[in-house]
This record gives sequence, C-alpha cells and structure tokens, in this order.
Amino acid sequence: MKILYYDCFSGISGDMNLAAMLNLEVPEDYLIDELKKLKLEGYHIATSEASRKGIFGTMVDVAPLASVAPLVPDPLGSGTKGGGDDDHHHHHHHHEHRGLLEIENIINSSELNDNVKKLSLDIFKEVAKAEAKVHNKPLYEVHFHEVGAVDSIIDTVGAAICLDYLKVDKVMCSKIELGGGFVNCAHGLIPVPAPAVVEILKDVPVTSGAVQFETTTPTGAAILKATVDEFTDRKDFKIQKVAYGIGHRDTEIPNVLRLILAEDSDAQNTSDKEKAYMVECNIDDMNAEMYDYIIEKLFNIGASDAFLTPIIMKKGRPAVKINALTKGENLEAVKAFILKETSTLGIRYYEVEKTMLNRDFTKLETKYGLVTIKNGYYEGKKIKSKPEYSECKKIAVENGIALKEVYDEINKNIK
Repeated sequence: MKILYYDCFSGISGDMNLAAMLNLEVPEDYLIDELKKLKLEGYHIATSEASRKGIFGTMVDVAPLASVAPLVPDPLGSGTKGGGDDDHHHHHHHHEHRGLLEIENIINSSELNDNVKKLSLDIFKEVAKAEAKVHNKPLYEVHFHEVGAVDSIIDTVGAAICLDYLKVDKVMCSKIELGGGFVNCAHGLIPVPAPAVVEILKDVPVTSGAVQFETTTPTGAAILKATVDEFTDRKDFKIQKVAYGIGHRDTEIPNVLRLILAEDSDAQNTSDKEKAYMVECNIDDMNAEMYDYIIEKLFNIGASDAFLTPIIMKKGRPAVKINALTKGENLEAVKAFILKETSTLGIRYYEVEKTMLNRDFTKLETKYGLVTIKNGYYEGKKIKSKPEYSECKKIAVENGIALKEVYDEINKNIK
C-alpha cells in the first residue's frame, strides 16, 4: 500500500503543500500544464530552493503578473496578512471575492480529470462550510476573500493535481500545529488560529503554541480535512522518500512542511481491511429521472460506492433499493442527504468491514504514450492489472478511435 504522510509539526499552508509536493516527485512541468486547464490568467508560479534551520527544500510563490495594492484581509475566516504563507503571506495582490458557485463553475468547466475536479471541490467546500458557520450565512451566499483569489485557487487545485498524480492508496497526517498569539486585522486583534481554521479542524488532533504566529491557514487545513484518511503520530510504515516545502517565515522552529512517501510494512503479506458503513433504503414512489442525480451527489459528499437494485415490495410493487457505502466521517452527511433529497421516510445503516487487495500504480509505455496501470496484489503476488479508465477515454477521444481498441492495445502489453 502506497502511503502519503503529512508531518505537520510546523503547520501547513497551501503554498507549503505545493512546494513539498514538487520536492517529493511531482514534476513542475506536469503541474503547470495541468493548471493551464483551469484557463485562469494573471499569475506566475515561481519555485526556488530554500532552507529553514538547515533543512533544505522547495519554496513556491504564486505571484501576480503585476503588482497591485494589498487588500484589507477578512478578520473572521480567510486569514490575515500577518499569518501563514498561502492565504496570508504571498497573496499581496488584489483578492477577488468569489463565491462557491463561481469557483465550482471554474473547476467544472475546466479540462481537468474528474478526480482532480472532485478533490478540488471537496477542499473548497470545507472552507465554504467553515465560512458559512463563521459568517452565519447559507453555503452559497458566502464569498471567499483571500481563498477566492487566483493564487489560492492555484494552491487548492494544485494540491488536487499533485495528489492525483501520486496515486497513493492512503493519506495520513500527524497532529497539526496551529501556532499561537494574535494577529491584527480591520476589526482589531483576533486570536490564532483564525475562526475558519477552528471550524475546519473540528474532530482533528491539533497542537498549538510552538510559535506565536499562524502556522496553519484555512487552505492548508481544508486540504488535510478533505483528503486525509487517518490522523496519527504513529509511523508504522517503510519510508521511501522524504520531501520538504519551505515556508516564507524564519521562526524559532523550522518553518517547513514534511511529506513522507511510504509503503505499508505489511503490504506484501496482507490485504487492506477497514471499517465502513452501508446506508440503504427502499423507494417505490420517486421519479426515476432523479436517480442519476442522487448517485452523483452521494459520490460528491463522500460515499465510496453507491448503487441501485431493482426490488419487489409489498403488494407486488416494483421499487428500487439505494445503497451507499461510506466511511464513518461521512456517515451523517450521507444519511442526511438521502433523507432530505429522496422520497424515503427512513433509512437503514450498519457497520461493515471492507477487505481490499493491496494496490499500486505503475506507468506503461504504449503507442499512445504513458498510461497509468492499477495493479492488485494478493499475498504478495500480482493477480490483476487494469488501465485507468479516464486516461483510456481521453486517448480514444483525442485519436478518434473506439474505447475498446484502446483497452485491447494496452491490455496486450500489460505483464
């Protein structure tokens, strides 16, 4: 099992995350080419080598193409200029006040793959939910401040692009250092962490006070909340590669984000097991056109699987059973969605145990270029492989050929 571990002893910000990803093994050219699919203008990504307390790594600055006077920061959620790195340090140009709907339109209308779109939107929704709570507004009436600016969009979507590129099986994270003290804003002094960070990191293990400034920003917090599978300080794995994203401040402790690429120490001998929940209900009175929407939304709110089964209910009535498989942290959201947006008057849910083959991802050279192959292992032996559907579909569309022809060509070269 391929693991990505966030070691957040000095917190996390969007640009530190991007820098650490580039320092790990994500090619800079690949990231820039993928970001171009957003069709956003007015920014430049500058990378450099830097160090903090003798630790060398990569520093990233998403800079404007032209200097503009700074904007007074939002005091309640999106950060302050005295704080961390992404929302606060290098976002010194004009900050567009985009809403969630505008950002969804930017991402959904891009040419990014579906997984990157979903990861990006998941991260933004974590910020939106926090902002909505802090500002006491409906979700789609919240306007992001710093987090809605082009550079923060780049940090967020860049994080999704990098995670998608790494193709890890599990994301883990240490306790998250939040910093301490107070920061100045238009309304006076507010405490660190900012209100939005506190909302985002509910139920997540944190530490604070290592330094007297903001070490974890809303963008950094949202990246972790949306993508981490397990928060733990235990490192029960084989370390393969270590990378550092360098922050813009030089503080008492090394202002760096450490990323560890690792392999489960038992990956060659065991299958992966985890707890999950199955949520289900029977429906015999809903417009059939709604089922496509229901399934799509279930995936968007965190279901790992969702499916429909035709059934016969009492009095011989034909009906449909909706099933959604989800992790514990998404259980309440899945239950609430089904109760609110379907015609059912009740649901059933129960804990299940998932057993999954250990997996890894490799690149196969084909006449169409490099294609990602997902491999499954049982007791240390590879027993199945298949190409990534989204890449095969793209090849078929770009070359004007049948999808089956792409699969046939790739499968005959898989060993």
